[in-house]
Amino acid sequence: MLVHLDCFVISADTGSFSAAARQLGLTSAAVGKNVTTLETQLGVRLFQRSTRKLRLTEAGERFLHEVRVGLTTVKMAMKGLSTSTERPSGVLKVSMGTYFGMHFILPLLPEFLQRYPDIQPDWEFDNRKIDLIGERYDAAIGGGFDLPQGIVARELAPVHAVLAAAPAYLSQHPPFLEPDDLARGDGIRIRSPQTGKIRNFMLRNAGGQQSAVGLPVCMTFNEPEACCRAAEMGLGIVMANIPDLLPALESGSLVRVLPDWYADAGGIFLYFPTHKLLPAKTRVFVDFIIEKFREHHIARRIDARSSGQKTPEN
Repeated sequence: MLVHLDCFVISADTGSFSAAARQLGLTSAAVGKNVTTLETQLGVRLFQRSTRKLRLTEAGERFLHEVRVGLTTVKMAMKGLSTSTERPSGVLKVSMGTYFGMHFILPLLPEFLQRYPDIQPDWEFDNRKIDLIGERYDAAIGGGFDLPQGIVARELAPVHAVLAAAPAYLSQHPPFLEPDDLARGDGIRIRSPQTGKIRNFMLRNAGGQQSAVGLPVCMTFNEPEACCRAAEMGLGIVMANIPDLLPALESGSLVRVLPDWYADAGGIFLYFPTHKLLPAKTRVFVDFIIEKFREHHIARRIDARSSGQKTPEN
């Protein structure tokens, strides 16, 4: 309908279909056809046609007066929307896990804002499961979300759970060489804040062997960072996801126990709506996070098969 109105207004202003066609980048026949379609839809004749010039009918003059301002307003609004789409702006509401968000996503914020200064972050650091559409989030980063219709999940990295302890703790105990040795350890485990249960992992190694985690539970926390801190204090062996342990593993305050063994723990996903025309703020955020995961090799760093550390001699 908009192209039909455009053809009508410019034809009225220029006095011919051919002149209007040159402005619109169409053929004269296409302009004439669009005007004829508009006349059919309105049920009135807008032009008196002759071989030399178009002349507006009385109804055409009245219609031109009524639509000209409105058409200009609509076109300006569309141009403004296009401009806002090209320049990302607005509030960006994102949910992410507390520990992972604080250690992996938040450090990227200065560069993100440098690129997109018109975006205002509204980020929630929480380990709860959200309703991305119902709660009007633009995106979410985490794992284990339900995928209702209209949501895309882009995997950023697989996640493995591993065992780790402080060097001081390991120096006070006989070596943990096989999964059965865990029975004499002190377990620090994470309790799910949603279910209140401790997740039972199945350990595996590169050779395809499997073993249950026979680690006595000596203390539990509902926050991964608390488990990590307790392990750094030398209070026991923690079983947690590598992303939650990575800063401590990379600094050496924790080391892997049974470094050849790990458990599959799902993945880290970037969730966002499936709309073909995502708001620019969401589109650039998705692209930025994927780019930085690749640039910083985060998937490789949190892969138990490539980030294993050997337990120090004790």
